[in-house]
Amino acid sequence: MNMLFAETLKKIRTGRGLSQREMAEQIYVTRSTVARWENGSRLPDAAMISRLSRCLNVDAGTLLSAAAESDETPNVIIVDDRKIILSGALPVLEAVMPGATVTGFTRPSEALEYARANLVALAFLDIEMGKISGLELCQQLLEINPRTNIVFLTAYSDYAVDAWSTGASGFMLKPITAEGVQEQLKKLRYPFFPGGTGR
Repeated sequence: MNMLFAETLKKIRTGRGLSQREMAEQIYVTRSTVARWENGSRLPDAAMISRLSRCLNVDAGTLLSAAAESDETPNVIIVDDRKIILSGALPVLEAVMPGATVTGFTRPSEALEYARANLVALAFLDIEMGKISGLELCQQLLEINPRTNIVFLTAYSDYAVDAWSTGASGFMLKPITAEGVQEQLKKLRYPFFPGGTGR
């Protein structure tokens, strides 16, 4: 449970005299989403934290640091430039790792921004993504946090050799399946428990 961020957000919100519903309406989410943030079961992504900071008139750094320092809820990301792949993969990842915060990105730059603000335990990376490849993104993520587990995703098994030379934990052929993800979790370089803590 991510209680540091939860308590920080609730304290600021109540200090501004806003109910969960009122804040939810201002940032275009449901009240239950705010409730999950405040009970520690979920974390908003970096873009949503920016929106929260504007709504609450508080420095985004205050919220980002609370989110980054609390590592009780493992952060898992998936980066693929095809939205259809993300929409299919996100429910699978959430089902296999119910205790993790799973966030998808179509742009590598946004994934890097998120990784700088949040401790990422596991990243699923598409290899072919236009200007920046998943192999390059892997190196940049590992520069931010050397203990991030990387699993490459591709439709082409030819990339396996290149993928292994990056220090990745695993390699999966698309589409993502629950069984495939469970197998990858057993092989991580830095194991974590998606129902509990991950460091």
